Amino acid sequence: MKQFFSYWYAPIFLSVFTGIAIWLTQVASLSSFYLIPLLLAAIFISFMAEIYLPYEAHWNESQHDSERDVLHGVFNELLNMLGLMLIPGIAGYMPFAALWPEHWPFVLQLLLAITVADCGITLAHYLSHKIGLLWRLHAVHHSCLRMYGLNGLMKHPLHQAIEAMAGIAPLLLCGMPLQVTVLLTFSIAIQLLLQHSNVDIRLGVFRYLFAWAPLHRFHHIKYGKKGDVNFALFFPVWDILLGTAYYPDYRLSSSDLGIGSQPDYPVGYWQQLKQPFR
Repeated sequence: MKQFFSYWYAPIFLSVFTGIAIWLTQVASLSSFYLIPLLLAAIFISFMAEIYLPYEAHWNESQHDSERDVLHGVFNELLNMLGLMLIPGIAGYMPFAALWPEHWPFVLQLLLAITVADCGITLAHYLSHKIGLLWRLHAVHHSCLRMYGLNGLMKHPLHQAIEAMAGIAPLLLCGMPLQVTVLLTFSIAIQLLLQHSNVDIRLGVFRYLFAWAPLHRFHHIKYGKKGDVNFALFFPVWDILLGTAYYPDYRLSSSDLGIGSQPDYPVGYWQQLKQPFR
């Protein structure tokens, strides 16, 4: 049973929660606010899966970081919601709105949005490891000393805004509808849960299709430039094109994570918000 779970947890988790989100908003025509309890349910299921089949059991134990990660997640998701609320007011000013394929089935529109956004976010992520100012903001995310689902939402709000602009702004300029934007934002949150999951996921045939935890953990290695690999959010093809794809087969521990040059990086939420400007 556990072997089945290790291979199929990630694809089932992604498809089920994304599918329910599409059904709620497009078939049942319910308000997008129903996606909030759905995301909370996804986080809960993620925690339960990490307890059932952990990659590292002690990563399920708080290291005085649980409250901080919750604050990061809540505040960053509130910023996402605020951004979504602004879209209707600026929709009429999009210069290339006619380019969006509104006649496509909704699922294909969402897949297009995910692919384009993934390219932009991956490039912003890549540059965040090359440009000092961006790295100072991005370092907040790399300061974690354990990996579990909530790490994906642990970002400096300014860096999250930069990644969002790189991934979503081009789509909005081309007239991406609000409903597609909402589902794109939800899909990104689900993918971040899987990418940083403490579940002992086995990729199998999905190794070259999705950038889930077994690949992304090695992006958090603290040894110099060793972590400059596996930047993609959704699809590893971007790392193949960048020459940064890395497919190892060995286990990491807490001693491998963090920022090697800053072992005393602040742990508290407010201290992390201020750290890039010190």
